[in-house]
Amino acid sequence: MRRPDIIRNKKDFSRLYSKGKSAGGKYIVLFHIKNGLNHSRHAFLASKKVGKSVQRNRARRLLRESYRTHESRIRQGYDILFIARKTMEGVKCGEVEKSMFAMLRKSGLLI
Repeated sequence: MRRPDIIRNKKDFSRLYSKGKSAGGKYIVLFHIKNGLNHSRHAFLASKKVGKSVQRNRARRLLRESYRTHESRIRQGYDILFIARKTMEGVKCGEVEKSMFAMLRKSGLLI
């Protein structure tokens, strides 16, 4: 069974890139837009610029864990896309979490 809180469709990603608002930090780029649903959806990306598959998978794991710790304080009804930057390589989870918290606060997505 598929989880309803993950963004999968190309049209949703295109809508996020073209009409969504963005905020950039040291380790993360964040795109967000209202989705008209009662719940928020999210996605975590790491391009090949981040590194080989091991580094990309680690970057996504760090993003997911940082999101999980703040999930209860994030406003509902948004599509949120987190993109890892190349600078994330070799960074501890606490630093990524601080960066994500700053991006969410800057975007007005925290309750």
